[in-house]
Amino acid sequence: MQQPTPDPGQVILIDKPLTWTSFDVANKLKYACKFKKIGHAGTLDPLATGLLILCTGKMTKQIDQYQAQEKEYTGTLVLGKTTPSIDLETAVDAEYDTSNITPDAIRDAARQLTGEVMQVPPIYSAIRVNGERLYEKARRGETTEIKSRQVTVSVFEVDTARFPEVDFRIVCSKGTYIRSLVRDLGLLLGNGAYMSALRRTRIGAFRIEDADTLDSFISRCRDTQSPESNAQP
Repeated sequence: MQQPTPDPGQVILIDKPLTWTSFDVANKLKYACKFKKIGHAGTLDPLATGLLILCTGKMTKQIDQYQAQEKEYTGTLVLGKTTPSIDLETAVDAEYDTSNITPDAIRDAARQLTGEVMQVPPIYSAIRVNGERLYEKARRGETTEIKSRQVTVSVFEVDTARFPEVDFRIVCSKGTYIRSLVRDLGLLLGNGAYMSALRRTRIGAFRIEDADTLDSFISRCRDTQSPESNAQP
């Protein structure tokens, strides 16, 4: 009996929709396209959009390689307010006067957060502590000691034209939490900040311009699997 040909797999680039988890996307593709094995290379928060790399079949062995590559993000932070999650998942818990903050001060704070940086991940993150996700503990109101980690921020550009909203572009290493950079920028200014929008635009050589929407990819996938597409001439 002829043995079935192993699935060589593929690399799929998806523009992750807002509010979807990275797992949601992988799960949707698994069942819609009948992939036996699929995984994603680098989690995006539900409130972030942008480039998500997914690998199927034998290509899942490359996931760690893709996760380790440099990443680029664009987004918006808001000065003068904080939230426990450092984004819009939770409500504002403190407000600050921003009248003494200058564009030069914001650019200087961003420069201080460029290069080799020690950062503490957000309490609302997917890091596991004693087998449980940090965000699960945070949602119960529990406090957990989180160790700082070294990351590399190659670029931290800011545009203050819409102050107190500040648009940014960040290029960074694996493991960098953009929300932590936003929080720390607020602290350097003696103020507060949270992130109101985030979009991942690049992972290594892969760019968001080359990504499919979820619906578009699934539509093409189903077309290739339809009986008509497999019919012999």
